Amino acid sequence: MSIEVQNISKNYGTQKALDTIDFKINKGEIVGFLGPNGAGKSTLMKILTTYIEADNGTAIVNGFNVNTHPKEVQKSIGYLPEHNPLYLDLYVREYLTFNADVYKVDKKRIDEVIQLTGLTPEAHKKIGQLSKGYRQRVGLATALLHDPEVLILDEPTTGLDPNQLTEIRDLIKNIGKDKTVFLSTHIMQEVEAICDRVIIIKSGVIVADNKLQQMFSNENDQVIEIEFDVKIEEEFIKRLPNLKSFHNIHDMQWELIFNANEDMRSALFDFAKELDVKILSMQLKNKNLETIFREKTM
Repeated sequence: MSIEVQNISKNYGTQKALDTIDFKINKGEIVGFLGPNGAGKSTLMKILTTYIEADNGTAIVNGFNVNTHPKEVQKSIGYLPEHNPLYLDLYVREYLTFNADVYKVDKKRIDEVIQLTGLTPEAHKKIGQLSKGYRQRVGLATALLHDPEVLILDEPTTGLDPNQLTEIRDLIKNIGKDKTVFLSTHIMQEVEAICDRVIIIKSGVIVADNKLQQMFSNENDQVIEIEFDVKIEEEFIKRLPNLKSFHNIHDMQWELIFNANEDMRSALFDFAKELDVKILSMQLKNKNLETIFREKTM
């Protein structure tokens, strides 16, 4: 077991950031950790990386307790925090050399991670001269320097352009074949492209934890996007039969999720007729991670 979290809780004053969190992650899994802002994602990642301590519970990373063996945990993880701390006055290679000395890593590893993370064209520059995307690459290269068993990545693709996104996603996916990757992101397409499993947290509590494909496996769920010619109050929407959840996209536009064997579009036509409103557009959509995320966190 690469990561094991048991009944972890953390409070900031009267605010409960984490409330008895439990999960296990095996070696070779790439797990997406999702939640709204303030849900507790970064707090848990800081606990797993020994930056802060939990108030209650136990966290084991690569076989080591984060409280009793923090140095062993630090040696076995690579961490890219949300706000990537870098020495902007150092050159890329100089910065990686400094970190290689800290980890007591052979200097040839520096060239390997530079190539691995696509830093070769910028390796001669000062970090302060780099774009935000390339600074993220420096952070990822640093996290990979000592070839850790576990990678903990908080918003790893912040600031990357579409081409860089694809490259870094492929890199993370390849790394995940023989390591454990635990990553936080707000980009749902990123999770769908990279991750095997998804954990969703809301207000410090896990509200979903499953293999990605199994999250889409409810064959009865229908997602319908509909736009009316007037704004309809939520109390009327709630009256729809077999309605599982709903989301007001914008004014007169709604995303509706039904759990039913029958096609619910006919029921929506009846609903519109009953309210004497017109349907401007209606589309049956496939359920995706963004839909599930809203369903679990709204």
